[in-house]
Amino acid sequence: MRILVVGAGAIGGYFGARLLKAGRDVTFLVRSRRAAQLAKTGLVVKSPLGDIDIQNPPVISAEALREPFDLIILSCKAYDLDGAIDSFAPAVGPDTAILPLLNGMRHLDALDARFGAAHVLGGLCAISTALDPEGRILHFGNFHNLAFGERGCVGSKQVAAIETALLNAGFDARRSGKILQDMWDKWAFIASAAGITCLMRAAAGDIAAAGASDLATSLVDECASIAAENGYGPSEAALARSKTMLTAPGSEFVASMLRDVERGAPTEGDHILGDLLSRKVAGQDPKSLLRIAYAHLKAYEARRAREAAAAKPPPTRS
Repeated sequence: MRILVVGAGAIGGYFGARLLKAGRDVTFLVRSRRAAQLAKTGLVVKSPLGDIDIQNPPVISAEALREPFDLIILSCKAYDLDGAIDSFAPAVGPDTAILPLLNGMRHLDALDARFGAAHVLGGLCAISTALDPEGRILHFGNFHNLAFGERGCVGSKQVAAIETALLNAGFDARRSGKILQDMWDKWAFIASAAGITCLMRAAAGDIAAAGASDLATSLVDECASIAAENGYGPSEAALARSKTMLTAPGSEFVASMLRDVERGAPTEGDHILGDLLSRKVAGQDPKSLLRIAYAHLKAYEARRAREAAAAKPPPTRS
């Protein structure tokens, strides 16, 4: 099975490196800057579950794509989705399956519209990774999970072949018979975690120390209620796990979106909080915590755009 991993960043690079080390036929679709970085330092993963150092990993540019791949693994940021779709489109053939690992659901609509639902799997991952300044992939924690499954579209034989390729490849992969429910469960949690930690600019334990754990649990309930209105309410066990994680005393847990805010980077606020808010069936509540958290991120993005515009040098006059 020929596998194209779109990008070689913190997530795609991690799972792609594991697949490559396990002997799978993997190629990374990268831009010129990342290609040069990989040529210089190799594809390096630093992980408590085993380091990887692959010199000269197989890479290709969008301009060089000529033939279809069997599986395309997509793990870009939501705000890069349109560009990523354009870049890998030449690799999509009649039998290609696309496995997106983005959070939320809006990306499924975009992929279905461009390639047809028959090409698009459901998928998610649970992993904590980052790139260091040299481009090495740093893996934190002891979990590296990837789930995938049919959405009633991709053929079962095709998915069985994908399962064979992904299992026993150095990470925890599973084929899910309820992948959309799994994705909604993660979405509800991620929206709650990003919403409360960005709104408070603090870790879960710091929010608890401030006596505001009730705000975290209220946001979990609100996000879960929207999922339920759309037919994918989390189980009681899933709700309990989310609330425990976001209220644990002393916990240093923060959503990755807060790290984006703290370093002045763009966020996935529209894709994760805004899109979930837009799917509320019962009508908007002006006192909604989710709405307040989303407005907080939108204000951050507006300020970021204003400051970026102000920093641009004035046009030169001839």
